[in-house]
Amino acid sequence: MSDESSVRQPSNAFRVKGITVLTTAMLTFIPFWKAAAIVLCDFGSSAFYTGGIAMLAFGSAFPWYVLGIMLLSGPLLMMYIEACSLFTRGGIFPVVNAGLGETMAKAATASVLFDFMLTGPISGISAGQYIVGFVNSLFEFFNINFALPNNIVAVIFALAITLYFWWQNIKGIEDSSDKSSKIIQFSIAACLILFIFAIITLIQRGNIELPPLKPQFSKASLGFAENMSFMTKIGYIGVLMAFGHSVLALSGLETLVQVYREIEYPKIKNLQIAALIIFIFAFVFTGGLTFLSSLIIPADLIATKYSENLLSGLAMHVNAPHIIKLVLQAIVVIAGILMLSGAVNTSIIGANGIVNRMAETGILTDWFRKIHKKYGTTYHIINTVCIAQIIVIIASRGDISLIGQAYAFGVLWSFVFEVLSIVVLRFKNREQKREFMMPFNIKYRHYYIPVGGFLVVVIVVLLAMINLITKKTATISGLSFAAVLFIIFHISQRLNAKKANDIFEEGHREKLNRTNVDNLAAALSGLTGESRVLIAVRNPDNLYHFETVLKNLSDERTDVIVMYAKPIDNWSVGKTAGVKAIDDSELFSNVILIAENYGHHVYPIMVNSNDPFYAISQVAMEAKAKEIVMGVSASYGANDQLERIVMAWNVLQNGKEQNPIVAKILWEGREVSYKF
Repeated sequence: MSDESSVRQPSNAFRVKGITVLTTAMLTFIPFWKAAAIVLCDFGSSAFYTGGIAMLAFGSAFPWYVLGIMLLSGPLLMMYIEACSLFTRGGIFPVVNAGLGETMAKAATASVLFDFMLTGPISGISAGQYIVGFVNSLFEFFNINFALPNNIVAVIFALAITLYFWWQNIKGIEDSSDKSSKIIQFSIAACLILFIFAIITLIQRGNIELPPLKPQFSKASLGFAENMSFMTKIGYIGVLMAFGHSVLALSGLETLVQVYREIEYPKIKNLQIAALIIFIFAFVFTGGLTFLSSLIIPADLIATKYSENLLSGLAMHVNAPHIIKLVLQAIVVIAGILMLSGAVNTSIIGANGIVNRMAETGILTDWFRKIHKKYGTTYHIINTVCIAQIIVIIASRGDISLIGQAYAFGVLWSFVFEVLSIVVLRFKNREQKREFMMPFNIKYRHYYIPVGGFLVVVIVVLLAMINLITKKTATISGLSFAAVLFIIFHISQRLNAKKANDIFEEGHREKLNRTNVDNLAAALSGLTGESRVLIAVRNPDNLYHFETVLKNLSDERTDVIVMYAKPIDNWSVGKTAGVKAIDDSELFSNVILIAENYGHHVYPIMVNSNDPFYAISQVAMEAKAKEIVMGVSASYGANDQLERIVMAWNVLQNGKEQNPIVAKILWEGREVSYKF
């Protein structure tokens, strides 16, 4: 071997000694329309059952109050956007914890989990009821003297769809969000067709009689207020009671906060667009179709035959030949099956996100956050949520009204805790940056007094208090469920006290899977982008260069590889005095948090090496990267870093032709680069 070749051929001592691929539970980012679809599969699905439940509670006035609740969703969505601007890893727990303290945060989490535990079952059972209604319509059309048992079929279907979406969520949110977007696209088409037929029907009928404004409460809907004569008088209290019985139409808004972590960059702007889509669709779909149903279907049939499949009733009462009505009902039923099934999916996603936030703070043990080896999801949480939903489905025996009576507790009290916390944080954390604030504020010195926020708090507190009195089933079941969860949280926190203290002292540590691979080709096999950028990281507190790349990255087809070259403990060759390995858990936790803030996917890997510059060059060559980006090093300085990376690249190139590459050193206000 010649002297020249011995110089150009790097020693094996400089080769990477081991490669670790790091994966986490959530690092797949979705566009705003997919985020909106996930939320709408839950929030919008209430159109299929809210009207019937409200009709049974307070009579023919129900469409006015459902429409009013849909208007309230707008301010609530804006409150949620402000919460997301404060916490990337949002959800009810971190917001309430920061605003009202840990005890209230536990109570709030228990409330919203109660909501999600019922959302899946009521949606699955409702979908089953729509199937039964359509099949029985077909039997009637063909003069078949047989009818399917409503509740039994509904339970079977609900169990099947829960198990299906359990598996989809075990595989990951990306698969689930794709399905949600397709469901909403079909539902929009079905909604439009139904709207057209309903409007034509109203025009042909001529005289339109609007439903009454005055609610007529049934004995069961008065709950504990049955013997309170002042509560039964229809005035402001009666209006609040009617809104309280319609508030289950708001279920699903919390999912917006849960999917915020996965929304792509720019996050707040995309969240605002998603919220607008959600509001418009829900107002038209839930509010509009419910109102049209009350105008077209006779009231006695809404209270009996169509109380559990209202939109099927609308399809069967438009002016059209009977065969067209059946086709229209089939379209509605398909949309209902898809959308209500999607609500089962989003309830699992939402509950998973909430429990993850609890586990990250150390309140729940690490068992809950155990990552699936293949799919990278927190499968213990998903399993627990689905088992609880299956128990509810079986216990309900397919009775939607029974679940509906209990439903509003979690919906309303989660709103109370969340919006109150956001208002309190205006004064506690007034210096914290907010990319969005709930409108209608008065500037006073250093404060933005949230007038709009105060009004929302007053409304939801009044509705929550009136529901405690009038919804007996919701109050008893909700308080019982919340008490049990609160005890579980308390016991788990005591068992996890040392871990929780470590989290408090050291900061958040992302739960990571560490997979050792034999070579770089295997480590980088998941790359699919047309171009690649390699970002070398080492100091958890010096990630300015990484953040800068993500901030300026506009091409979604670029793969971002984030690597840490971990020093080998006993170096025999290339040893540099004073270089020590750092806490890679802290490093990659910070990397993942920044990636979530900017909504960009990254590929974290860690290599063991005697020389970081040779390791960086080897990974860049294997990945065919177009850029190498590093932060400035206090040990070397920017120019020395560039010189070392160029030398390592040239040695490794060894006469082979490589693609052009740019090496950059970034720090605040400055940049040096070299193209070779």
